[in-house]
Amino acid sequence: MKKIVLAFMLMLVSFSSAHALDKGGMFFEPMLTYETTDTGNVNFPAPTGSSDTTLKGWGTGARFGFHVLDIIFLGADGRYSIPKFKDSTLGQDTDSKSWNASALAGVQMPWIVGLRAWGNWIFAGEVDPDNSRNVDEKFKSANGWRLGVGMKVAVVSLNVEYQDIKYDKTDITSVGVFNTGFSSDSTELHNKAWVFSVSFPFGL
Repeated sequence: MKKIVLAFMLMLVSFSSAHALDKGGMFFEPMLTYETTDTGNVNFPAPTGSSDTTLKGWGTGARFGFHVLDIIFLGADGRYSIPKFKDSTLGQDTDSKSWNASALAGVQMPWIVGLRAWGNWIFAGEVDPDNSRNVDEKFKSANGWRLGVGMKVAVVSLNVEYQDIKYDKTDITSVGVFNTGFSSDSTELHNKAWVFSVSFPFGL
């Protein structure tokens, strides 16, 4: 699926480069988000093993980039959220801080009311749960993809997205009274989630 998203983005970049940028312009799009896990898991070191996980909660973000002929838009997308993190094996149920950054390419109808569709390549991000059940960990090195659709009315867009993110590195700062300072490239968090948002795209 990641290859399909990247191919879609490259196609839009190639198309847009064939048009003069003075036929488009810059845009900025702040947003309010709510994410809820579809499926999630983390493979903790033995003897803990694999654990089902969920991330649910509110966040914010923004897109910044340029559009061509009011049809194609390209840019960067940054998100920050404070979801609740839960896992089934350790019994963690705690607040967390999460962020990710991605490149964006999309298409939209050039009218005051119209549909939009886009794809994101997520290349950085972290999930940092608060200390819970005497375990303090942070999931890092995010990579993945996001696909979304929206309905834009004037400067308001109602959006639904699906994302698939893997966090390839985990820092386990402490377990119980021990400060482990342990970092692992084999302990991975994998989270697939729905993201619902309202955003406000406007030209600059």
